[in-house]
Amino acid sequence: MFSDPVPVTENSALLEIRDIHLEGRSGGRWRSILSGVNLTVRRGEVLGLIGESGAGKSTLGLLAMGFVRAGCRVTSGSVRFLDHDLLQSRDADCDRLRGARVTYVAQSASASFNPALRLLKQTVESTILHRLSRRDAAERDARELFAALGLPTPETFGDRYPHQASGGQLQRAMTAMAMSPRPDLIVFDEPTTALDVTSQVEVLAAMRDIVRRFDTAAIYITHDLAVVSQMADRIKVMKDGREVEEAPTRDMLANPKSDYTRSLWAVRKMNKPEVDSEEYAISAENLCASYGSVKVLHDVTLKVPRGRTTSIVGESGSGKSTFARVIAGLLKPDSGALQFFGQQLDGTLAKRSREDLRKIQMIYQTADTAINPRQSVREIVGRPLDFYFSLERAEKEARLRELLGQVGLAAEYLDRYPAELSGGQKQRVCIARALAAEPEVIVCDEVTSALDQVVQEGILKLLLSLQEMLGVTYIFITHDLNTVKAISDRVVVMRAGRIVDQGLKSEVLDPPREAYTRALFSSVPTIDPDWLTRLLASRSTVMELNEVPLGPVAIRAEENI
Repeated sequence: MFSDPVPVTENSALLEIRDIHLEGRSGGRWRSILSGVNLTVRRGEVLGLIGESGAGKSTLGLLAMGFVRAGCRVTSGSVRFLDHDLLQSRDADCDRLRGARVTYVAQSASASFNPALRLLKQTVESTILHRLSRRDAAERDARELFAALGLPTPETFGDRYPHQASGGQLQRAMTAMAMSPRPDLIVFDEPTTALDVTSQVEVLAAMRDIVRRFDTAAIYITHDLAVVSQMADRIKVMKDGREVEEAPTRDMLANPKSDYTRSLWAVRKMNKPEVDSEEYAISAENLCASYGSVKVLHDVTLKVPRGRTTSIVGESGSGKSTFARVIAGLLKPDSGALQFFGQQLDGTLAKRSREDLRKIQMIYQTADTAINPRQSVREIVGRPLDFYFSLERAEKEARLRELLGQVGLAAEYLDRYPAELSGGQKQRVCIARALAAEPEVIVCDEVTSALDQVVQEGILKLLLSLQEMLGVTYIFITHDLNTVKAISDRVVVMRAGRIVDQGLKSEVLDPPREAYTRALFSSVPTIDPDWLTRLLASRSTVMELNEVPLGPVAIRAEENI
């Protein structure tokens, strides 16, 4: 069974960061990353850190563990965890704290787990390494954590390899890993950013429950004010490595003092007027596709209007990204027809002409795995320029600078490597790379999921302006339903590899006409600290009334009727 939490002194400071100044080396120069930041976390408290990409949130979260990234240096300030000055401690002393007294939940669980090891072994690794428990006891406890976090078949879930679990399941497994040694503090670094709305609800509920159950302190890093309002007791807003404001969550939401704080939910206010078209860039008819013997797409039929945005929504495993891979030629369909501007489009990438390759570009969900860490931004964005166009050196340089400017990056980023960029900056590099080919269709696979609200707004406005100027067509795959409202003309809703609803945005969403679409929209967080509590209560009521188990999007229209 779970062990009881260690008695603690109420309101005692667990972590104190004082007047921290940190610099990073780039292009042979040192530049400021954190400037005079202060942070206090008390026992049992959840502090939310929010701000746009590059604000210094993750750097501050890593400092809470006494970790300074390579290429960075602390020039002044202190970091005290319990009775330890982490900046003055030996590496060996910090190592005894990390993974035991303070743990970390990363943004991308799929990229953080070792694909060659089973989940149970990885979950208890830190507990065993720090000699906090015997292996048999640690594994028993891990299974109980799996159950507490709502993972399926908790007794055997740990026998799976990472590729055998969904994104939401892996994120909860990483939370179990972080909780296994019963730390005093957990750093959650954007743990739900890459999840669809229904998985996000489950993970948020599980994380909130587990930290409350054990009175564990946490730092919750995110760019989404609606998400952090469900988790945090206090919120600190950051921008460009500096503090903007800090207040208890309810006070912050009721009366933000800074215009910048109010701008953090800007995308939620965007709502593009829909425009339809009778000319189609992409037409799919009865499209079927499989991974091995597993059929993933079932008779998908849809048309993508030229020069417009068609958004495809649905929870994880619905077939959204698989359809994108078929369009891009990365997965050959089993059957069905695919046309590009009225002409048959070969389902195999190798058989497509160079012009077809140029005209259809794809932006991937996870920038970390989509760009080569050994190449500079200049090489990454410049490759399609070399492949598709014959540009003189000066022309290429001017085009590179123009492309970075379009995605909101200064020319100085051309000589940086991915390790020197934030998550949002990496995604903007991926967008610039796609734009470099001057495509007619861009398949955007969750391209804004890693971006903060302010940068999202800028990127979406950029994409819309490019569409208006160049007539480019977007297939926008997303789990962010606020983004759907902001950019779409047409909406396609998928579930289990089939289309369950499609049409103009107003027809599908206002109000949602299908039960599954209504269930999806009920899972979109609002900027209200009581939203998650009410949603979970309504789910419990539905479960009691209908006596059916709750799974992903198990709630249906009954909740909202």
